[in-house]
Amino acid sequence: MAYDNACHASEFCPGKSHPKRKTRGGERGGIVGPVPGIMHFLSRLVVFFYLWGFITAQGLKKEESPEEVKIEILHRPENCSKTSKKGDLLNAHYDGYLAKDGSKFYCSRTQNEGHPKWFVLGVGQVIKGLDIAMMDMCPGEKRKVIIPPSFAYGKEGYADGKIPPDATLIFEIELYAVTKGPRSIETFKQIDTDNDRQLSKTEELSKDFTPG
Repeated sequence: MAYDNACHASEFCPGKSHPKRKTRGGERGGIVGPVPGIMHFLSRLVVFFYLWGFITAQGLKKEESPEEVKIEILHRPENCSKTSKKGDLLNAHYDGYLAKDGSKFYCSRTQNEGHPKWFVLGVGQVIKGLDIAMMDMCPGEKRKVIIPPSFAYGKEGYADGKIPPDATLIFEIELYAVTKGPRSIETFKQIDTDNDRQLSKTEELSKDFTPG
């Protein structure tokens, strides 16, 4: 039987040119390009991870934000024509408690013959948390405030262990009077004759007191 030198269309014959088959990426043996659908998916995946990282970072920042003084107004007079501001001289009673167990560590009514405390607001004569908590108060107003350690006595504590390190404090405050404070810290120091950084009624009524 004679050998048929003819090549069938489905066969490969050496020495005979054949049309090259096209592929999606070009000719056979060429580099196949990525499918458009995959590129779209990858781009969306990149955007997703970028947004996820941004949201996570914002959440961490929120958790690391500074602690705040929490203020609860228990009573506020209807007639409140004047409120406290930095530099005012305040007259108030306040009781201090440990948030951990509710034990009382301070009561202004048991000191200075039961007279309310006099002090200038916002200049460091009381802990920072009280300076913040007593802003914008009316005479006759009562507040309950929760002060975190960073605005109280921090990691060191105070008062021979009565206030342990890192203690959150609760104060119940009743404000009696708001008046103009001394013109300067130097004036206050002259009035504060016993150097307790607070003014007794006698000191407040001293002839050396000059309202601002």
